[in-house]
Amino acid sequence: MATFLYKLGRLSFRRRRYVALLWVLLLGGIGYASSAAPAPPADSFSMPGTDSQKAFDLLDERFPAASAEGATARVVIRAPEGEKITDPAAKAEVDQLVAALGKGAQVAGVADPYKANAVSKDGTTAYASVTYKVISTELTDKTHDALTDATDKTRAEGFTVETGGDAVQAEQEMGGSAELIGIAVSAVVLVITFGSLIAAGLPLLTAIIGVGIGVSGIAALGSVLNLSGTTSTLAMMIGLAVGIDYALFIVSRYRAEIAEGREPEEAAGRATGTGGSAVVFAGLTVIVALAGLSVVNIPMLTKMGLAAAATVAIAVLIALTMIPALLAFAGKRALRRRDRKNFKSRADSKDSKDRGLTKPGARHSTTAAEKTKPNLGTRWARLVLRRPVTVLLIGVLGLGAVAVPATSLELGLPDEGTSAPDTTQRKAYDLLSESFGAGFNGPLMVTVDTGGTKDAAAAAKTVGTSLAKVDGVAAVTPASVNQAGDTAIITVVPTTGPSDHRTEELVKTIRSEASGLEADTKSDVLVTGQTAMTIDFSQTLDDALLPYLGLVVGLAFLLLMLVFRSVLVPLKAALGFLLSVAAALGAVVAVFQWGWLADVVGVDQPGPIMSMMPIFMIGVVFGLAMDYEVFLVTRMREAYVHGARPAEAVVTGFKHGGRVVGAAAVIMISVFSGFIMENDDMIKMMGFGLAIAVFFDAFVVRMAIVPAVLALLGKSAWWLPRWLDKLLPNMDVEGEKLHKSLTPSSSPAAEDEHEDRDNDEDRELQPVRG
Repeated sequence: MATFLYKLGRLSFRRRRYVALLWVLLLGGIGYASSAAPAPPADSFSMPGTDSQKAFDLLDERFPAASAEGATARVVIRAPEGEKITDPAAKAEVDQLVAALGKGAQVAGVADPYKANAVSKDGTTAYASVTYKVISTELTDKTHDALTDATDKTRAEGFTVETGGDAVQAEQEMGGSAELIGIAVSAVVLVITFGSLIAAGLPLLTAIIGVGIGVSGIAALGSVLNLSGTTSTLAMMIGLAVGIDYALFIVSRYRAEIAEGREPEEAAGRATGTGGSAVVFAGLTVIVALAGLSVVNIPMLTKMGLAAAATVAIAVLIALTMIPALLAFAGKRALRRRDRKNFKSRADSKDSKDRGLTKPGARHSTTAAEKTKPNLGTRWARLVLRRPVTVLLIGVLGLGAVAVPATSLELGLPDEGTSAPDTTQRKAYDLLSESFGAGFNGPLMVTVDTGGTKDAAAAAKTVGTSLAKVDGVAAVTPASVNQAGDTAIITVVPTTGPSDHRTEELVKTIRSEASGLEADTKSDVLVTGQTAMTIDFSQTLDDALLPYLGLVVGLAFLLLMLVFRSVLVPLKAALGFLLSVAAALGAVVAVFQWGWLADVVGVDQPGPIMSMMPIFMIGVVFGLAMDYEVFLVTRMREAYVHGARPAEAVVTGFKHGGRVVGAAAVIMISVFSGFIMENDDMIKMMGFGLAIAVFFDAFVVRMAIVPAVLALLGKSAWWLPRWLDKLLPNMDVEGEKLHKSLTPSSSPAAEDEHEDRDNDEDRELQPVRG
């Protein structure tokens, strides 16, 4: 592989104009296709095989006018101080509000609170339920404005009016300032890392082009493949992250090759051949992690994962072709200002070759400063190698302590009770809880299907009477029967809120009693509603977590075994990843579930952890963690294969890769941390969880635990059984074959000198055990 990528890198360097033109035309063509394509479909959430989904499908079929999957709004009205909502004047005002809410082409119906028994016992508060014909993402601005205008008019008359439900337009959407902050910090980090504006701009440019192609492709194929607009959210996030990482790694490797005296074209070829091999396998691990979301069996997650995986593949291709082409355009400007003085022109090098003073691919001598002044990565690696046991214990015990809160992890989906206190959704939630009880914010819908017979009313009455006796049920409304008389809907109001674990237990109890009720009434009894859907969603993700983890880690283990030709190194990588994810989940639980540092992070109200958080974190962080592992350890493996001692190989890996991994991690942490400032707890949780996970994995696992473990293992780290070595194909990721084909044989005297240097280095870096 290294030889093929070496040739690809040199070809892209020489044919830079054609390569750059090809990617620009591709971006323009796909961008035009996306602009001409039909609008992407709206989000459609479904969970095949669950009771909730079966009930929703049944309601769509038997109650088409009810719009079971349509958006809903619950308008809560409280009378002025000292008045009752049942007073004639107040009732007239509420009637006008209900009439105003019913106007609009997308409104399916409005439930009059006085007829629907939606007035509190103290007579101060009522609520009107509005149903729409379409889902929330298909509501027009005109519909949103009509809802707001109606409530504002009643509020102006002295009433307290607040609105909840998915039909309410979000006050703040994901994105905006968070992404700008992340990109700004990324630019600063890249400038500091490279010391050159041109070199810093290359990763950002290629990442933006890759994300542009990926997102435009999703939009162009949206109507054909049923990809909604939100499918591109994960693709944009991951595509930007890995796009910067991959370009950063190859540009850094190119500059290292230039520093060793190679010509630009040769440096680009070698950087692509060796660093590009690491990029390919790092990209494959990310693709495996994202495509593996298909095992969850939630179509929305499957599409998001596959779309993001395709974007990652584009990022890999751009890094392998466009980066060498742009480096050819950049020339000396891709180097630090002080390094340009040591850069020899092509004409001088060509003259030297013509006079027989150098050979193609040969290295020039390094500067005295490079020989005498080790960089930070080298100094850190030597420090860890002298005290590997101490570093290992501190790292493992520290992450283990942070992971302890994860043992009390409670999963759920954020509801309006966790919204910011100043939002109308949160105010409506609190008003309902105060006046009607917490369960009114999460009613359950029980469907009774008699299978074609017209006795659904009698069956529903029997079911309702039985459910009213169940502990945890506050109220059961009379059944609503469809025109055919074969299906009925019963609303069951719990005594507890939608995110309370007792509500989840109530759903399980109702479903366990459903079998007996089905036998008595000869009908199918299913539980659905937003609360039940949330519970089923959490359970589906929980059930898929271990299979997903096993699939991703297992396939990545095989990929890393191909990269490193080792059994212990991939095992160490997988265990380190699990440790960092466990610690990150522990930190998320401590902040968002327990409330530690809630004021600092800006958490309005602690509660259950979002159900998607663990599996989403595993997919995203695993991909980034394996990026860092491949970038760092590949250079170690390369040095070891080329004759370095195990300790020297570790130092070499940190000398050339430590700065790159550190910069990539800081960039990702800054991008994810920007979302902590958003005014949505779900977005805060995602940003905090991903940022802290990258921090733990990059700076504790990869920078501390990895060198400590490799120091203790020594040569055993690179052990591979002979039978397995013969069975696995040799992908030549470290460029051993490429090195042999490009480097002339060393003289015996040079080999003896190299051996003496290795022995001296080994004595200097000998680990102190214990």
